[in-house]
Amino acid sequence: MGFLSEPEPERGVLLSVIEDRVWRIVAPNPGPMTYHGTNTHLIMTREGLAVLDPGPASEAHVEAVRRAAPAPIRLILLSHTHPDHVGGVGGLKAATGAPVAAYHTPLISTFSTFRPDVPLDDGAEIAGLRALHTPGHAADHLCFADDQGVLFSADHVMAWSTSVVSPPGGDMAAYLASLRRLAQRGEDRLYLPGHGPPLPEPQAFVGELIAHREAREREIEAALAAGPAGVGELAARLYAKVEPALRRAAERNVLAHLLKLEGEGRAIRRGELWQAA
Repeated sequence: MGFLSEPEPERGVLLSVIEDRVWRIVAPNPGPMTYHGTNTHLIMTREGLAVLDPGPASEAHVEAVRRAAPAPIRLILLSHTHPDHVGGVGGLKAATGAPVAAYHTPLISTFSTFRPDVPLDDGAEIAGLRALHTPGHAADHLCFADDQGVLFSADHVMAWSTSVVSPPGGDMAAYLASLRRLAQRGEDRLYLPGHGPPLPEPQAFVGELIAHREAREREIEAALAAGPAGVGELAARLYAKVEPALRRAAERNVLAHLLKLEGEGRAIRRGELWQAA
Protein backbone atom coordinates (compact mmCIF):
# COMPACT_ATOMS: atom_id res chain seq x y z
CA MET A 1 0.00 0.00 0.00
CA GLY A 2 1.28 3.47 -0.90
CA PHE A 3 0.37 5.35 2.26
CA LEU A 4 0.85 9.11 2.65
CA SER A 5 2.24 11.01 5.60
CA GLU A 6 2.42 14.62 6.68
CA PRO A 7 4.31 16.67 9.29
CA GLU A 8 2.52 17.15 12.58
CA PRO A 9 0.14 20.06 11.98
CA GLU A 10 -0.06 23.17 14.12
CA ARG A 11 -2.67 22.77 16.83
CA GLY A 12 -5.74 24.90 17.41
CA VAL A 13 -5.45 26.88 14.18
CA LEU A 14 -7.39 26.96 10.94
CA LEU A 15 -5.53 25.15 8.16
CA SER A 16 -6.62 25.82 4.59
CA VAL A 17 -7.48 22.69 2.56
CA ILE A 18 -9.34 24.22 -0.39
CA GLU A 19 -9.00 27.99 -0.60
CA ASP A 20 -11.98 29.93 0.75
CA ARG A 21 -14.08 26.75 0.92
CA VAL A 22 -12.66 24.01 3.17
CA TRP A 23 -10.44 24.20 6.24
CA ARG A 24 -9.48 21.82 9.03
CA ILE A 25 -8.43 22.00 12.64
CA VAL A 26 -6.63 18.91 13.93
CA ALA A 27 -7.73 17.79 17.38
CA PRO A 28 -5.13 17.20 20.12
CA ASN A 29 -5.73 13.43 20.25
CA PRO A 30 -2.73 11.87 18.48
CA GLY A 31 -2.19 8.14 18.78
CA PRO A 32 -1.59 4.87 16.93
CA MET A 33 -5.25 4.78 15.85
CA THR A 34 -5.74 8.49 15.15
CA TYR A 35 -2.41 9.58 13.59
CA HIS A 36 -1.90 13.28 14.45
CA GLY A 37 -5.50 13.57 15.62
CA THR A 38 -9.05 13.86 14.33
CA ASN A 39 -9.58 16.24 11.43
CA THR A 40 -12.42 18.63 12.15
CA HIS A 41 -13.36 20.03 8.75
CA LEU A 42 -15.02 23.42 8.32
CA ILE A 43 -16.94 23.63 5.04
CA MET A 44 -18.42 26.73 3.46
CA THR A 45 -21.70 25.47 2.01
CA ARG A 46 -24.55 27.16 0.19
CA GLU A 47 -26.37 27.38 3.54
CA GLY A 48 -23.45 28.75 5.54
CA LEU A 49 -20.55 27.25 7.46
CA ALA A 50 -20.79 23.58 8.41
CA VAL A 51 -18.48 21.73 10.80
CA LEU A 52 -17.86 18.05 10.08
CA ASP A 53 -16.79 15.92 13.07
CA PRO A 54 -16.20 18.16 16.10
CA GLY A 55 -13.71 15.60 17.38
CA PRO A 56 -13.14 14.19 20.86
CA ALA A 57 -14.55 15.50 24.12
CA SER A 58 -12.04 18.34 24.41
CA GLU A 59 -13.19 21.77 25.58
CA ALA A 60 -10.00 23.27 24.18
CA HIS A 61 -10.62 21.82 20.72
CA VAL A 62 -14.26 22.89 20.65
CA GLU A 63 -13.22 26.40 21.65
CA ALA A 64 -10.51 26.41 18.96
CA VAL A 65 -13.09 25.44 16.33
CA ARG A 66 -15.55 28.06 17.49
CA ARG A 67 -12.88 30.78 17.71
CA ALA A 68 -11.25 30.01 14.35
CA ALA A 69 -14.46 29.61 12.34
CA PRO A 70 -14.39 32.09 9.43
CA ALA A 71 -18.17 32.59 9.67
CA PRO A 72 -20.99 31.71 12.07
CA ILE A 73 -21.42 27.93 12.37
CA ARG A 74 -24.84 27.02 10.96
CA LEU A 75 -24.64 23.23 10.84
CA ILE A 76 -22.78 20.36 12.50
CA LEU A 77 -22.25 17.18 10.48
CA LEU A 78 -21.17 13.86 11.95
CA SER A 79 -19.58 11.03 9.99
CA HIS A 80 -20.06 8.39 12.73
CA THR A 81 -20.37 8.04 16.48
CA HIS A 82 -16.92 6.79 17.48
CA PRO A 83 -15.76 8.91 20.45
CA ASP A 84 -12.94 10.68 18.62
CA HIS A 85 -15.54 12.16 16.26
CA VAL A 86 -18.71 12.56 18.34
CA GLY A 87 -17.19 13.59 21.68
CA GLY A 88 -17.17 17.30 20.89
CA VAL A 89 -20.66 17.45 19.39
CA GLY A 90 -22.47 18.44 22.57
CA GLY A 91 -20.04 21.23 23.41
CA LEU A 92 -20.07 22.71 19.91
CA LYS A 93 -23.85 22.53 19.68
CA ALA A 94 -24.20 24.24 23.06
CA ALA A 95 -21.78 26.98 22.00
CA THR A 96 -23.33 27.65 18.57
CA GLY A 97 -26.93 26.42 18.64
CA ALA A 98 -26.30 24.68 15.33
CA PRO A 99 -28.32 21.53 14.59
CA VAL A 100 -26.52 18.21 14.23
CA ALA A 101 -27.03 16.04 11.15
CA ALA A 102 -25.96 12.39 11.14
CA TYR A 103 -27.08 8.92 10.09
CA HIS A 104 -30.65 8.27 11.21
CA THR A 105 -29.73 5.23 13.31
CA PRO A 106 -26.60 5.99 15.32
CA LEU A 107 -24.49 3.13 16.58
CA ILE A 108 -25.67 2.36 20.09
CA SER A 109 -22.91 1.53 22.52
CA THR A 110 -21.55 2.33 25.93
CA PHE A 111 -19.83 5.46 24.60
CA SER A 112 -22.64 7.06 22.62
CA THR A 113 -26.26 7.90 23.37
CA PHE A 114 -26.22 10.51 20.61
CA ARG A 115 -29.35 11.32 18.57
CA PRO A 116 -29.21 13.66 15.54
CA ASP A 117 -31.40 16.72 15.15
CA VAL A 118 -31.43 16.05 11.40
CA PRO A 119 -31.47 12.30 10.69
CA LEU A 120 -29.92 11.42 7.33
CA ASP A 121 -30.41 8.42 5.10
CA ASP A 122 -28.26 7.23 2.23
CA GLY A 123 -28.44 9.71 -0.63
CA ALA A 124 -29.86 12.56 1.46
CA GLU A 125 -28.80 16.06 0.45
CA ILE A 126 -27.97 18.68 3.03
CA ALA A 127 -26.38 22.09 2.49
CA GLY A 128 -25.26 21.07 -1.00
CA LEU A 129 -23.62 17.85 0.23
CA ARG A 130 -24.81 14.31 -0.47
CA ALA A 131 -24.67 11.79 2.36
CA LEU A 132 -23.40 8.34 1.39
CA HIS A 133 -24.01 5.54 3.88
CA THR A 134 -20.74 3.60 3.96
CA PRO A 135 -20.97 1.02 6.76
CA GLY A 136 -17.99 -1.15 7.57
CA HIS A 137 -15.70 0.76 9.90
CA ALA A 138 -18.88 1.69 11.77
CA ALA A 139 -22.49 0.75 11.08
CA ASP A 140 -23.56 4.40 11.06
CA HIS A 141 -20.71 5.74 8.94
CA LEU A 142 -21.45 8.47 6.40
CA CYS A 143 -19.23 10.03 3.76
CA PHE A 144 -20.25 13.41 2.37
CA ALA A 145 -19.73 14.37 -1.29
CA ASP A 146 -19.98 17.82 -2.83
CA ASP A 147 -20.66 18.67 -6.48
CA GLN A 148 -17.05 19.68 -7.19
CA GLY A 149 -15.34 16.30 -6.86
CA VAL A 150 -14.57 16.37 -3.14
CA LEU A 151 -15.59 13.53 -0.87
CA PHE A 152 -15.19 13.72 2.90
CA SER A 153 -14.27 10.09 3.52
CA ALA A 154 -13.91 10.27 7.33
CA ASP A 155 -12.62 6.92 8.64
CA HIS A 156 -13.82 4.79 5.75
CA VAL A 157 -10.80 5.66 3.59
CA MET A 158 -7.70 7.32 5.03
CA ALA A 159 -4.45 8.06 3.22
CA TRP A 160 -2.12 7.29 6.14
CA SER A 161 -3.43 3.83 7.12
CA THR A 162 -6.02 1.17 6.56
CA SER A 163 -9.18 1.40 8.66
CA VAL A 164 -9.91 -0.85 11.62
CA VAL A 165 -13.03 -2.97 11.24
CA SER A 166 -14.02 -4.01 14.76
CA PRO A 167 -17.17 -6.12 15.31
CA PRO A 168 -19.92 -5.81 16.24
CA GLY A 169 -20.14 -2.20 15.04
CA GLY A 170 -17.64 -2.95 12.29
CA ASP A 171 -18.51 -5.39 9.52
CA MET A 172 -16.00 -6.62 6.94
CA ALA A 173 -18.55 -7.63 4.31
CA ALA A 174 -20.19 -4.19 4.58
CA TYR A 175 -16.78 -2.50 4.54
CA LEU A 176 -15.76 -4.15 1.27
CA ALA A 177 -19.15 -3.41 -0.28
CA SER A 178 -18.80 0.24 0.70
CA LEU A 179 -15.28 0.39 -0.74
CA ARG A 180 -16.52 -1.05 -4.02
CA ARG A 181 -19.29 1.51 -4.10
CA LEU A 182 -16.79 4.36 -3.76
CA ALA A 183 -14.48 2.78 -6.35
CA GLN A 184 -17.31 2.99 -8.88
CA ARG A 185 -17.80 6.73 -8.32
CA GLY A 186 -15.80 8.36 -11.07
CA GLU A 187 -16.68 11.91 -10.07
CA ASP A 188 -14.58 12.05 -6.89
CA ARG A 189 -11.11 13.55 -7.45
CA LEU A 190 -10.11 14.24 -3.84
CA TYR A 191 -10.84 12.54 -0.52
CA LEU A 192 -10.59 14.45 2.75
CA PRO A 193 -10.27 11.82 5.50
CA GLY A 194 -11.05 11.99 9.20
CA HIS A 195 -7.36 11.55 10.08
CA GLY A 196 -4.24 12.42 8.16
CA PRO A 197 -3.61 14.20 4.85
CA PRO A 198 -5.89 14.63 1.82
CA LEU A 199 -5.95 11.81 -0.72
CA PRO A 200 -5.70 12.74 -4.43
CA GLU A 201 -6.50 10.21 -7.16
CA PRO A 202 -8.58 8.23 -4.67
CA GLN A 203 -10.01 5.51 -6.94
CA ALA A 204 -6.63 3.85 -7.42
CA PHE A 205 -6.02 3.89 -3.67
CA VAL A 206 -9.46 2.41 -2.97
CA GLY A 207 -8.66 -0.35 -5.44
CA GLU A 208 -5.49 -1.07 -3.46
CA LEU A 209 -7.49 -1.21 -0.23
CA ILE A 210 -9.88 -3.75 -1.74
CA ALA A 211 -7.00 -5.87 -3.03
CA HIS A 212 -5.29 -5.69 0.38
CA ARG A 213 -8.39 -6.94 2.20
CA GLU A 214 -8.98 -9.69 -0.34
CA ALA A 215 -5.36 -10.83 0.02
CA ARG A 216 -5.70 -10.87 3.82
CA GLU A 217 -8.83 -12.95 3.50
CA ARG A 218 -7.02 -15.50 1.35
CA GLU A 219 -4.21 -15.65 3.94
CA ILE A 220 -6.73 -16.39 6.69
CA GLU A 221 -8.38 -19.11 4.62
CA ALA A 222 -5.00 -20.70 3.91
CA ALA A 223 -4.15 -20.62 7.62
CA LEU A 224 -7.44 -22.29 8.53
CA ALA A 225 -6.89 -24.95 5.86
CA ALA A 226 -3.73 -25.93 7.75
CA GLY A 227 -5.70 -26.49 10.96
CA PRO A 228 -7.94 -24.81 13.56
CA ALA A 229 -6.66 -21.57 15.09
CA GLY A 230 -7.78 -18.79 17.39
CA VAL A 231 -8.07 -15.10 16.59
CA GLY A 232 -4.96 -14.17 18.58
CA GLU A 233 -2.88 -16.87 16.94
CA LEU A 234 -3.97 -15.83 13.46
CA ALA A 235 -3.29 -12.16 14.17
CA ALA A 236 0.17 -12.92 15.55
CA ARG A 237 0.97 -14.95 12.45
CA LEU A 238 -0.46 -12.58 9.84
CA TYR A 239 0.48 -9.29 11.50
CA ALA A 240 3.90 -10.35 12.81
CA LYS A 241 5.46 -6.95 12.06
CA VAL A 242 2.73 -4.89 13.67
CA GLU A 243 3.84 -2.86 16.66
CA PRO A 244 2.37 -3.93 20.03
CA ALA A 245 0.11 -0.87 20.28
CA LEU A 246 -1.72 -2.04 17.14
CA ARG A 247 -1.97 -5.73 18.01
CA ARG A 248 -5.50 -5.38 19.41
CA ALA A 249 -6.63 -3.65 16.21
CA ALA A 250 -5.09 -6.47 14.17
CA GLU A 251 -7.06 -9.02 16.17
CA ARG A 252 -10.29 -7.10 15.56
CA ASN A 253 -9.62 -7.04 11.82
CA VAL A 254 -8.96 -10.80 11.83
CA LEU A 255 -12.21 -11.42 13.72
CA ALA A 256 -14.09 -9.27 11.19
CA HIS A 257 -12.66 -11.35 8.34
CA LEU A 258 -13.57 -14.59 10.14
CA LEU A 259 -17.14 -13.44 10.71
CA LYS A 260 -17.42 -12.57 7.02
CA LEU A 261 -16.12 -16.03 6.07
CA GLU A 262 -18.53 -17.62 8.54
CA GLY A 263 -21.45 -15.73 7.03
CA GLU A 264 -20.44 -16.99 3.60
CA GLY A 265 -20.16 -20.59 4.80
CA ARG A 266 -16.37 -20.64 4.40
CA ALA A 267 -15.34 -20.86 8.06
CA ILE A 268 -16.73 -22.52 11.20
CA ARG A 269 -16.36 -21.41 14.80
CA ARG A 270 -15.75 -24.07 17.44
CA GLY A 271 -15.58 -22.30 20.79
CA GLU A 272 -12.44 -20.14 20.75
CA LEU A 273 -11.10 -21.81 17.61
CA TRP A 274 -11.92 -21.33 13.96
CA GLN A 275 -11.57 -23.88 11.17
CA ALA A 276 -12.15 -24.12 7.45
CA ALA A 277 -15.69 -25.11 6.42
